Order: sequence, then C-alpha cells, then structure tokens
Amino acid sequence: MGVQRIDVSATTTAPAAAVYALLRDGASWPGWSPLGSFELESPGEDGGESVGAVRVFRTGRTTSRERIVELVPDRRLSYVLVSGLAIKDYRADVDLTEGPDGTTIRWRSSFRPKVPGMGGLYRRTLTTFIQRCADGLARATSEAHPRPNAR
Repeated sequence: MGVQRIDVSATTTAPAAAVYALLRDGASWPGWSPLGSFELESPGEDGGESVGAVRVFRTGRTTSRERIVELVPDRRLSYVLVSGLAIKDYRADVDLTEGPDGTTIRWRSSFRPKVPGMGGLYRRTLTTFIQRCADGLARATSEAHPRPNAR
C-alpha cells in the first residue's frame, strides 16, 4: 500500500514564538482546532509535553494517541500516531517560518492505510481536518497578535 501525503498551510500575523507556544500546549488545541478534548497520558523525557510525551485527543467517538518525536523551539513540532485511526506509519511535521508579515504554518503528514484501497479516502478526510487545524491555529494567534496598522 502506497504512502499517502498531506501538505497544507496557513498564515498568521503572529510571530513564530507565539504560534509555537500554542502548538506545544496540547490543552490549547480544543480551543483552536476541531479536537474536542486533550489529556497528557504520559510526560516526555524532560517532563510535560517534551519529546516522548504521549498526548490523547478526543473528538466525538474518536480517540487518538500521539507521541511527540521532535521539537525545535519556534520552528517545528513533529508527532507520530500511536493509536486511534485505521492508518499506520503516521507522522506529522508542523513547520513554522517567520517572515516580515507574520508566520507561515506548514502542516505536512504521511501515512499508509491499514485497509487496502482506503488511502485516498483517509487522505481527503485528514486533509480537511488538518487544514482546519492549521487555519484555527493561524486565526487564534492572529487574534492574539494583530498586525499593526500600516502607516
């Protein structure tokens, strides 16, 4: 079964540090994403939501468990799916690129479907979901950090 890839982006007026702060804080995700709730199942190597932490997100009847695998302050958060969806080898990289007008959020992920022939359906569904996450993160951080009025 082939690898499926997702690549979405959104832009915010906020600096990368502000975007990264919300991204790192799993408890904030239900406020800006379609996710319903958050729980820290186990802390990471350095405590809290550091590398190795397992975060649990619930939306309706779906519960996903994700492990943080890479953190680059103000630049990247990467995680892998531990359980919860009918996909395998899922990895997401959320990269932040700061420019003069704000920060671009690029959310890329890849996975393989567990069920043959279902990759396209899962990709389309997850693309919509992840775009809503990126857009929500951009909106939440832009509201907290509006762009100064041009003179």
